[in-house]
Amino acid sequence: MGLTALEIYKHLPKKNCTECGVPTCLAFAMQLASLKVKLEACPYVTEQAKAALAASSAPPIRLVKIGTGPNEVGIGDEVVLFRHDKTFFHPTALAGMVLDTSPEADIAAGAAGLNSLRTERVGLMMKLDMIAVRAAAGDPARFAHAVSVVRSKSDLPLVLVSDSAAAMEAGLKVAGKDRPLIHAATAANWEAMTKLAKDNKCPLAITAPGLDALSDLAAKVKGAGVEDIVLDIGEMPMGKALETLTALRRLTIKKSNRAVGYPVLMLVKDDELAPMRAALGVMKYASAVILERVDPATLYPLMTLRQNIYTDPQKPIQVKAGIYEIGKPTDGSPLMFTTNFSLTFFTVQGDIEKSKSPAYLMVLDTEGLSVMTAFAAGKLTPEMVEKMLNESGIKARLGHRKLIIPGIVARMSGKLCELTSWEVVVGPRDSSGIPSFMKTWK
Repeated sequence: MGLTALEIYKHLPKKNCTECGVPTCLAFAMQLASLKVKLEACPYVTEQAKAALAASSAPPIRLVKIGTGPNEVGIGDEVVLFRHDKTFFHPTALAGMVLDTSPEADIAAGAAGLNSLRTERVGLMMKLDMIAVRAAAGDPARFAHAVSVVRSKSDLPLVLVSDSAAAMEAGLKVAGKDRPLIHAATAANWEAMTKLAKDNKCPLAITAPGLDALSDLAAKVKGAGVEDIVLDIGEMPMGKALETLTALRRLTIKKSNRAVGYPVLMLVKDDELAPMRAALGVMKYASAVILERVDPATLYPLMTLRQNIYTDPQKPIQVKAGIYEIGKPTDGSPLMFTTNFSLTFFTVQGDIEKSKSPAYLMVLDTEGLSVMTAFAAGKLTPEMVEKMLNESGIKARLGHRKLIIPGIVARMSGKLCELTSWEVVVGPRDSSGIPSFMKTWK
């Protein structure tokens, strides 16, 4: 269990300086005990206090980093059960797999293909985070060669999958400096795998049947000197997987059980239920999901699901307010407006592009709220639209004075017309109607 607020308070400077953003040191201790702030926020805390409070201020789930450089993946470091309580910090890392039993050309093509699986949605790039290489041939040299081929085709972090210490050692000679995730230590091989992880400074996944066995194995590995541990819950029915994932998160968040306070991994086998298992992992606390087979038809929905779940509900994704040119508009092109909620913006932008009619899109700052939500909250008003028209410089770029407004806020058309002396045209209620509307807007 973590320290209480009073126990934490004993180690604080008791200056009540407010520089941490909290009125008193006792209030800061209470926030620290509930994991709402980090110890680093106190500018006067001593090194001795940091050492004493390290365990209490550490996140209940350890942050484990896989890979190096710009593609480094961080998993874990979560502090809540439910997104709305605070937020989720590290989206589930998704990995595809290649086998060392495949011909070299197929391994190369597979790695290149996995590396290229990426798409943009609402202005954010979605892609695989890691590539797993499985030692299925039983030949350490062949495994090492497969790792080398994959590394030559992708700079994504690697997961080396083998229960053979000899094969793992061969793979690490090729990619150890890149800090791959070693998968996996078991009750039978944990000593050898732990030594490899320690010698190469790599994170180590462990697997054992049941929470008690998993907890015991984690304690052994940690005791041997490896701190960066990932828990693989193993293969089990979906109902049992849901129960296990939930139990692990509750143990760490509600019970402060440090014995299982590590990121959790699911390895999804290639069968007809694979998409459902992967979705379960994304939705219910898996920090990483490794797919034995990657099908773009199911991967993209899975990445969309991940993006939706790991969006901070307290901080809507926003785009910059301003004037956007869709296509190559001229002074006779239409002018429309929308809000800076990213999902709204990119949907409207896409529908304008579908119409094949160039246009100007004026984006207003509504603090990331959608059109109707902003209008209802008083954050989208005729006065705001008038101000944007006057300050954006759009008047000089147009040869007309027509403004198309979203049909869902048609009620602002009269007031807007009075304020601007522009002709206000009420557009479709939904952006999907833009392509047909653009044919007749004049």
